Amino acid sequence: MPITPATATHSSSNGTAEAILLELVDEDGNTIGTAEKLAAHQAPGQLHRAFSVFLFDERGRMLLQQRALGKYHSPGVWSNTCCGHPYPGEAPFAAAARRTHEELGVSPSLLAEAGTVRYNHPDPESGLVEQEYNHLFVGMVQAPLRPDPAEVGATAFATAAELAERHAKDTFSAWFMTVLDAARPAIRELTGPSAGW
Repeated sequence: MPITPATATHSSSNGTAEAILLELVDEDGNTIGTAEKLAAHQAPGQLHRAFSVFLFDERGRMLLQQRALGKYHSPGVWSNTCCGHPYPGEAPFAAAARRTHEELGVSPSLLAEAGTVRYNHPDPESGLVEQEYNHLFVGMVQAPLRPDPAEVGATAFATAAELAERHAKDTFSAWFMTVLDAARPAIRELTGPSAGW
């Protein structure tokens, strides 16, 4: 498995290696503990807190990202603007804003909560499982992107019609349609009826 920021340990202030921990939750989204990131994704998967961000430009086009090839999970596939996991005790909203900036080099404008969705999506390629209680966010992107190549392989803006065409021919993350469908009411509210979402 390639070493990426997601799978690497990082050094704590006393120089010891510290694993990246995720917040484990129950079916209602209440915190019940923590688990190391990779362990939480190994079959059958442990239900953990996650977030998904959908950003749009002023024309109502969705910002998509292609996950970098070095990612430990679902490398090279297309997905929503940004997704990830809060650190234990970190508010999902803060984590969503932080990771969007870390991955894409922009701070979202008008970022708003768009509900939650719970799912279980195995990834046949890696054998890993996305067993997630996902907090959804929608917002605007109004600054030039500066993607981190370790995280993002490519980006693209797509209208609803262009996304349907792209989804038919390109490989998307297993969770993409689940989170998109759950976020659609908030997306429509943000982009207006003419955008077609």
